[in-house]
Amino acid sequence: MLRDMIRYPLLLLLPLLFVGFGSAPVSADIFPRQPGIDVEHYVFRIGLSDATDEISGEATVRIRFRTDGLTEVALDLASVSAGTGMTVTAVMAIEAMPLGGQALAFVHQDDRLRVTLPTPSRAGELGGFTVVYQGEPAAGLSIGSNKHGERSFFSNNWPHRARQWLPTVDHPYDKATSEFIVTAPSHYQVVSNGRLQETLDLPGDLRRTHWKQSVPIASWLNALGAARFAVHHAGEVAGVPLQTWVFRQDRDAGIRDFEPPARQVMEFFSEQIGPYPYEKLANVQAADLGGGMELASAIFYGENSVKGEGRLTGLVAHEIAHQWFGDSVTEDDWDDVWLSEGFATYFALLFTEHAFGRDRFVAGLERSRDAVIRFDASNPDYRVVHDELSDMADVLSRQIYQKGGWTLHMLRGVLGTDEFWSGIREYYRRYRDTNASTDDFRRVMEEVGGQDLGWFFEQWLYRGGVPRVDGSWRYDADGGRVEIELRQTQSGDSFRLPLTVGLSVDGQAERRVERIELRERTGRFTIAVDGEPPSVVLDPDVWVLMDATFERR
Repeated sequence: MLRDMIRYPLLLLLPLLFVGFGSAPVSADIFPRQPGIDVEHYVFRIGLSDATDEISGEATVRIRFRTDGLTEVALDLASVSAGTGMTVTAVMAIEAMPLGGQALAFVHQDDRLRVTLPTPSRAGELGGFTVVYQGEPAAGLSIGSNKHGERSFFSNNWPHRARQWLPTVDHPYDKATSEFIVTAPSHYQVVSNGRLQETLDLPGDLRRTHWKQSVPIASWLNALGAARFAVHHAGEVAGVPLQTWVFRQDRDAGIRDFEPPARQVMEFFSEQIGPYPYEKLANVQAADLGGGMELASAIFYGENSVKGEGRLTGLVAHEIAHQWFGDSVTEDDWDDVWLSEGFATYFALLFTEHAFGRDRFVAGLERSRDAVIRFDASNPDYRVVHDELSDMADVLSRQIYQKGGWTLHMLRGVLGTDEFWSGIREYYRRYRDTNASTDDFRRVMEEVGGQDLGWFFEQWLYRGGVPRVDGSWRYDADGGRVEIELRQTQSGDSFRLPLTVGLSVDGQAERRVERIELRERTGRFTIAVDGEPPSVVLDPDVWVLMDATFERR
């Protein structure tokens, strides 16, 4: 997901303080986990209307129990407040299960729906229930006019607003497959996750549209878009259907903006990372959104981004990268959100390097580095991996994107490009369609790279700050060498900095590059040379995140 500054409005992002039945002690972010259950599948039956902003809902939740003796399951669902929110009218045991259709007792308050099970759970048993509800969403599902003045409906669940209109375990740790069966006026086309199963015209100028997502995803990735779309099927990329869904007035512009870069990006990532994880890729123009939202298999882009100018390559690359990292390999905890946003930021740059060359890639790195340094100046203690995140308004910052992306770039520098890509492919293979942590990622890269990376992850992800290096060099003619002095001037501990030094050599087009490592506050290094180099450059190929000065003395 990518927006101009912070990707989502900071509203209705209050911390969850309720600890539900069966919850484990808090060890990461504060979401009240339920380790005794695993939601396997949701079926969301949603009714949309032009007469009201209220929706009708019926959600069937299929659960695999992991422990014996549970008597209650809790879901996240917004309570009614100030005229918005959901009213639950019934909860019933799943028809196909024992006691199917039986009405179940429930309590719905404080944005939490607690359902009493018909019988205590047994480990390994499959159960579940259907929730019948209705109401006007305060967030999560945006209902209103698009830029052409036409009514539309678009989900915007990030980061935990699915609960505003869908009863779910609204946290990335419990991924599930899902279906949307949407009944809406027949002048709307409806897009959602996965593969289209059926469209059926109904009496009263209504149409029912059924989409099925067969790969488990986190709650925020569930997509629903209903508008008067132009829908263009653009063939396949690496065996995956490519689609464009844009407002009918923007058909030609949308095709020009989305299809060429999407095809190129899909080909590159499919080859470099591994197979695309979902049944299709739809690029969707959406109202009430800025930037992009990486919904699984149906990416939403801000309606004003579609101009027909062919300038969306960076945004498209960022959001498509998320399909692998964030969507398929999902952070297990909000503390590790960099595994989504840092990855998408760097992989968009990797596509730039592939498609447009090293100079464009380095220019992007330098802009990103400048943003990190500016942020650090006023937030020197900010760490990329959160420490038991308690306020969802703090889930994102520029550092999550930019410093997270730079951490991957520096890791590539430490391991080498070939080993880096081998590690990325193994990480994706091992955690595809599941969850991972920063420690999981570190272990994979250590195994593939054959070296301990604990120091690297600790200093770049678990502590704040950016190294500031003052350096100088001189040529010692008598000794036949270049003498280098470096000093770290940032507050706090010193960083371990594997560095390169580029020395120009008369008569040769390429620099001579030597490796040094600065581990302490100060360091002195000598490099033997045959003659005076015209110039000496610190970090000539831009591999290290630092605010550096380096001059001849």
